[in-house]
Amino acid sequence: MLSSPHVQPVLSGEYPLEYVTTCDLPTPWATFQLHAFVDQISGKEHLAMTLGAIDDGGVVLARLHSECLTGDALFSQRCDCGAQLEASLQKIAAEGRGVVFYLRQEGRGIGLINKLHAYRLQDAGADTVEANRRLGFADDLRTYDGFRSMFSHFGIRKVRLMTNNPRKVAALEKLGIEVVERMALLVNRNPHNDHYLNTKASKLGHLMAAPDTENF
Repeated sequence: MLSSPHVQPVLSGEYPLEYVTTCDLPTPWATFQLHAFVDQISGKEHLAMTLGAIDDGGVVLARLHSECLTGDALFSQRCDCGAQLEASLQKIAAEGRGVVFYLRQEGRGIGLINKLHAYRLQDAGADTVEANRRLGFADDLRTYDGFRSMFSHFGIRKVRLMTNNPRKVAALEKLGIEVVERMALLVNRNPHNDHYLNTKASKLGHLMAAPDTENF
């Protein structure tokens, strides 16, 4: 198990992230270690949930999970976010080793209130991409360059990445993190999010087919 390091700055490019503290986090699947980081420019807080020894240079089972309050905490069926978070933690617990980076990039980067405005537009017939555009936002405002320091903090250089989003694979490779394998997270498709998931596939390039039909 990773020991809790002393408070120290970990800097990366334009987003200086400072490690703050670590505590145990018991969950239904395992007791993870919860690590807090703060963006020194925006004040935004980011988290990492780790299990087992992940600083040994080996390949680490990992997920980059963007915050989704409605899905992660309020059980919304409009998306698959909460189910993906739960499935990731379950997979890590089953292996006894891995990390979930919980990144505060709500609503593909537009924030909680704007996400609710987008939901209102979706209620009126817009899809998730059209709603963002009507609000004056790009399809996906999330960035990952600033999180290189979190990977460095844990000594992670190679991952098996749990994601349906090829942009995350490309983002990590740009950071110098080797994505040894992409593991699909095809969970919780239901009547409330079927159109949303189809839109992510057709307009955002998410990979929703079975893993053995994909070129990863």
